[in-house]
Amino acid sequence: MTITITPPARLGRTRLPGGRSLGWAEWGPAAGTPVVLCPGAGTSRWLGFGAGVVDELGVRLISIDRPGLGDSDPDPGRTLSSWPADVAALGLGEVRVVGFSQGAPFALACASAGLARRAAIVSGADEVAFFGEGLPDRVRDLVDFVAADPAGAEKFFGSFTPDALWEMIVPGSPETDRSIYRQPDFTRAYRRAMDEAFAQGPSGYARDTVLAMGRWPYALEEVSVPVDLWYGEMDTGHSPDQGATLARRIPGARRHLVPGAGGAVLWTHAEPILRALLG
Repeated sequence: MTITITPPARLGRTRLPGGRSLGWAEWGPAAGTPVVLCPGAGTSRWLGFGAGVVDELGVRLISIDRPGLGDSDPDPGRTLSSWPADVAALGLGEVRVVGFSQGAPFALACASAGLARRAAIVSGADEVAFFGEGLPDRVRDLVDFVAADPAGAEKFFGSFTPDALWEMIVPGSPETDRSIYRQPDFTRAYRRAMDEAFAQGPSGYARDTVLAMGRWPYALEEVSVPVDLWYGEMDTGHSPDQGATLARRIPGARRHLVPGAGGAVLWTHAEPILRALLG
C-alpha cells in the first residue's frame, strides 16, 4: 500500500494571550469542519494524514506543535491539563480531535475539558501508569522512574535525538508498518517532522514523554463525548492490551481492532477514522 503525504496547505503561528505562540499546519478546505491533530512522539505539525480524503470529506485538519516542539514556544512546567487552554486560544470553537500515539493523552485532555465534540485515539499511547504490574519489565521500570523522579526522567528523555527515536520506532515495528515507514516519500516526511520537532532541542519531547508516562490528571470515566479507539491487530507497542482496558474506562467508547494493520493505521485507514469522527 502506497501512502501519499502532502505538504500543508497553510502554515502559521498564533500568539496566545500569555505571549507564547503556537505553530500549526492545515490541510483541507479552510471553511471545513475543524479537526485538531495531536501528533505522535517527537514529530511536528508537518506530518499530516488523509491526503485527498480531507478535501473529499470537507475536513479542515489542523496539526498543532505542542509547546517546545517545532514552531511552538516552550511552556516550562506545562501539564496535560494546560493543553486544552492552548488549543482553545486558537479560536477554532468546538472541534473534533485526533490523538495519534503519544498525542493520545493530549487529545483526551481536550475531550475531558469539554473542548472536543468527538475524539479519535489512533494507535494511542495508553495510560501505562494505570496498569500496575501488568507491564513488560522495561516499561514498568520507566513508569516507576517517572513516578519517583519526574525531573530525572525528563533529563533522561532529553538525551534522545531524532535519529535515536527513528531507530526506536522503525526496526522493531511489524513488517506491515516497516513497508510504509520505508517508502521514500513517507520516510522523508516523517524524518522532516522529527527534525522540526527537535529544532529547539529535545526538551519538548522529554516533557511530552514524562506527561504521557505519568498518571493522567483527568478521569477517563467522566469523559462524556464519543470516543473511537483505533488499533492495528499487529500493534503491540502502544497499549498493553491494544486499548481494551482504555475502551472499558471511557463511557461508550468504541474500539476498532483493524485486521492486518499495525501502528501506522492513521495513514492506512484515514478515511474510516475521519468518517467516524465526523459522526
